[in-house]
Amino acid sequence: MALDQSFVGRSYPPTEPYEVGREKIREFAEAVGDDHPAYTDTDAAKALGHPDVIAPPTFAFAITFRAAGVVIQDPLLGLDYDRVVHREQKFAYTRPVRAGDRLSVVSTIESIKSLAGNDVVEIRGEVHDETGDHVVTAWTKLVARAAEEA
Repeated sequence: MALDQSFVGRSYPPTEPYEVGREKIREFAEAVGDDHPAYTDTDAAKALGHPDVIAPPTFAFAITFRAAGVVIQDPLLGLDYDRVVHREQKFAYTRPVRAGDRLSVVSTIESIKSLAGNDVVEIRGEVHDETGDHVVTAWTKLVARAAEEA
């Protein structure tokens, strides 16, 4: 059954602030195999004009996907997460995520489409710091595969 189009444009309340720590950034950079010194060395980050270490660009996924969970688990939307695969991810940055940031995310359902019986949902996550300044927008596209015929 196709998802309800009336959910397009629906926004969910902001998440509680996520405090970005140096160790989380280091662990993430290590996990993705990115050894850029600005991710682990404060002096290297400052030499590039940042006040502290910064996170690799895909770090924001960890924060925005957690926030998208509210959308995914909305019983009124009716998305069958057991059938979901991650299709696409993109980011638009105002500035890098950096250690010490306290970030909140507002998730909005950007689009819902039905393709060959599969539901495709795009969720936009607007990430702001504790002063309300925009940091990054992330778009997550999920596909809920069609149920197999019995």
